[in-house]
Amino acid sequence: MKVVIIGCGLIGRKRALALGSDDKLIACCDINKNLSEKFATEFSCQAYTDYHELVTQINCDSVIVAVVNKFASYIVMDALNLGKNVLAEKPLGRDAEEARRILKILEEWNDEIVEKLNNKTLNPPTRKHSNIPVLKTGFNHKFHPAIWKAKQILDQGSIGRVFNIRATYGHGGRPDMENEWRASKELCGGGELLDQGVHIIDLIRWFGGEITEVFGKVETKYWNIEVEDNAYVYLKTNKNVSVFFNVSWTNWKNIFSFELFGIDGYVKIEGLGGSYGQEILEFGKRKKEGGKPDIEIFEFPPEDISWKEEWKEFKSAINENRDVIGNGYDGLKANEVIDAIYRSSKEDKVVHL
Repeated sequence: MKVVIIGCGLIGRKRALALGSDDKLIACCDINKNLSEKFATEFSCQAYTDYHELVTQINCDSVIVAVVNKFASYIVMDALNLGKNVLAEKPLGRDAEEARRILKILEEWNDEIVEKLNNKTLNPPTRKHSNIPVLKTGFNHKFHPAIWKAKQILDQGSIGRVFNIRATYGHGGRPDMENEWRASKELCGGGELLDQGVHIIDLIRWFGGEITEVFGKVETKYWNIEVEDNAYVYLKTNKNVSVFFNVSWTNWKNIFSFELFGIDGYVKIEGLGGSYGQEILEFGKRKKEGGKPDIEIFEFPPEDISWKEEWKEFKSAINENRDVIGNGYDGLKANEVIDAIYRSSKEDKVVHL
């Protein structure tokens, strides 16, 4: 697959390293010329500083977008309009409205193709090919081995019906964080809730169903910034799962914890590797007579394989012409929940979705 990457920072580099042996990175782009050229040298590809020149001049199959949130939606929409498959780093735009504008393009693709089929027209649509482009939001956390194992345990019915989810995700920020783009409401759209909280929301939907009820508080506890550095959130899902999570830029020590409680047992995930600690899954099977459950521990290697596994899934969706109906849906739904949390915090009330 011929690939281009727009955004040559940390995440762009992770995405480049995750490409398969049968992929070819042919170009990269960043408004920072030095960064783009350095990236191009490292990965033996062509450097650009204007993304529009890149997507219109380079013949590629897929575009990876890993830029500051403010600019992501425009780049994603331009790439989709040109018929390119897109893997867009989370979040899918700064809010739900930006995500909806992106998905509108896919609806137009679908309408055009359906009309051609209904009219039994053999000519392809006016765009470059007849397949609807695949759009994925970069939610790599689903592809961490401990999280994947937890989903298998859940789907096998080993902990029974899930009724409670509890999660914590956070770090302690960095020196001079006040001047980072993540601290800007205009550039980012939100703070820690949109940064790390969006991953937690995606996992909650994956494990617990669609979120129907939201009550949350977003606060700025420490950092002198215009976005929140903490969020405290209570949710309910359509499967009657109750959820509480906290995401924080004032945790001081990196932490990731995700717990599922069912009528027959529980699973607990700690760590994501690296500075978040070894990835460990604890599986407890409840004894009907009470007492300490039967506990099994799974430990996973320190290497972060989530980026490579997510890329494999993205390619599979393209090759199998899959996920067309749900194209980009996860990104939109996560943003809708985040918008509702901000509203709940502002109005101090429960918001129903």
